[in-house]
Amino acid sequence: MKKKKNAGYAKYGYIFSLPFVIAYLIFSLYPTLYTAVIGFTDLKGIGKTDFRFLTEDIFANYRAILTSPTFHLALRNTVVMWLCNFVPQLILALLLTAWFTDRRFKVPGEGVFKVLFYMPNIITAATIAILFGALFGYPMGPVNDLLTRFGILDAPYNFLIKKNIARGIIIFIQTWMWYGYTMIIMISGVLGISPEIFEAAEVDGANGWQTFFQITLPNIKTILLFTLVTSLIGGLNMFDIPKMFLNGGPDNSTMTVGVFIYNQAFSGSYLYNRASATSMIMFVIIVMISAVLFYALRDKDEAKLRKIVRQQEREVRKQMKGGAK
Repeated sequence: MKKKKNAGYAKYGYIFSLPFVIAYLIFSLYPTLYTAVIGFTDLKGIGKTDFRFLTEDIFANYRAILTSPTFHLALRNTVVMWLCNFVPQLILALLLTAWFTDRRFKVPGEGVFKVLFYMPNIITAATIAILFGALFGYPMGPVNDLLTRFGILDAPYNFLIKKNIARGIIIFIQTWMWYGYTMIIMISGVLGISPEIFEAAEVDGANGWQTFFQITLPNIKTILLFTLVTSLIGGLNMFDIPKMFLNGGPDNSTMTVGVFIYNQAFSGSYLYNRASATSMIMFVIIVMISAVLFYALRDKDEAKLRKIVRQQEREVRKQMKGGAK
């Protein structure tokens, strides 16, 4: 009777999960599969809407994208801007995490600081793009005004027409927007560590740096992996700030793969087939890099333990077979 009751209650779990499953199938899985299919077709927008599979060269769209100099430039810009904003973002988040979770002193107004650091993450990208466009405005803008008042510049300077400066501003924006989110994730990971470990370290005379590098970091390796993978996915799909702030300019110096896909599909070209092919190329790149990261940052001790357990299970099965014979 008890088993039947458990089976009866189990159906409610499936019922409650149905809305998520249906939403996932309609709004995530179906678009992904449809995008993959379009990459092998000749589907275009205005003027030509044929949906026919390529027969002579089914990988023509992929070949066109992989040999496109503009795609190479966009991919290089994306990787450079992601790396240059993720590294300082992670360092800053780790420093703030060490500050907020240090057991030796209490930070006054800790909650207020956390809210202020996290706040840029909840501001919309359009608002931030308008804000920084106004800050670096030419010839009249707060940055130009301050630099000329203090004598650093003799005359207003148009920052946004210089490639490196424009790229650097976007890197700063991405770091500023996301370091608070990364900090919150890190703090949640540190708070999950048993307090007894830190108490033992204090008794042994470990200082703050030793505690952080030898206890905290090894125990949040899983959180670091999560942060790295999610940042990789978000970074390689970077779109909103480069598009809304400078529209990929100047001279395509801030054009990311996301902006490239948008331009292929909607900015006059309407090449849905090539935009879809680019999306699937990025999908494969993200999956491959994520798999490498998961393998490189895996828990080696746990992997060894699982290997030993499997060997013991095989030996036990062999012995049981031998006994049966």
